[in-house]
Formats: sequence, C-alpha cells, structure tokens
Amino acid sequence: MRALIVDDSRPIRRIEADILKELGFETDDAADGRAALARLELAPLPDVVLVDWNMPEMDGLEFIRAIRSDDRYAGITVLMVTTETETDQMLRALSSGADEYLMKPFQKESLIEKLRLVGVVN
Repeated sequence: MRALIVDDSRPIRRIEADILKELGFETDDAADGRAALARLELAPLPDVVLVDWNMPEMDGLEFIRAIRSDDRYAGITVLMVTTETETDQMLRALSSGADEYLMKPFQKESLIEKLRLVGVVN
C-alpha cells in the first residue's frame, strides 16, 4: 500500500508517515497541493492521500477538487486531516470528494480508525 501525505507542516507529515509506516505503507509527502499534484504525475499512484486544508500555493480543498475532476485518480481514497472543526467545513470537504475527515490534533488510534472506515487498512 502507498500513501501520499500533503501538509505544510513537516512535523505533521512525519507523525502521519510514522503511523502509516507502522501499518505497512510506503509513504511520500508534499508541502502543498500543487506539489502533491506533481507527485501524482509520477507512478505508482498512492492508495490513499492524507491532505491538510490550510496550505500555501494550493489548499487541500482545491487539491481534492482537482483530483476528483481527473479520472486518472478516481481510485485514490482521500482523507482530509485538518484543524478545521466547523461542521460546514467538514461538509464542504466531503461534498468536494474527501472520503473521510479527521480533525487535528488527533490520536494515532483515531487515524487508524478512519483508515479502517475507508477500507485501506483492516
């Protein structure tokens, strides 16, 4: 399994990568949505993308909309991992194509449970 972590915070990318590696994932990362789109141009595609909302260049919502409008990325599961806690923000992310939503700060178990919920881990 492969994962792409998209977050402008290096420590958050590291925390998420460590959790995913424990679950057997190979990980790659990007500091913003534009860099993440460039990573997707390279094969192989990730099975799951963990994406933050608030980033420079291209935010997470723009990134989700971009990949959901491109059939090449239809099989990628997207988990929005963000500090945005308002219900309307969650609904915007889900209606834009996020498969699930996790609020920061989060516990390791919460991330694993969300990954189970979307079917990328057992």
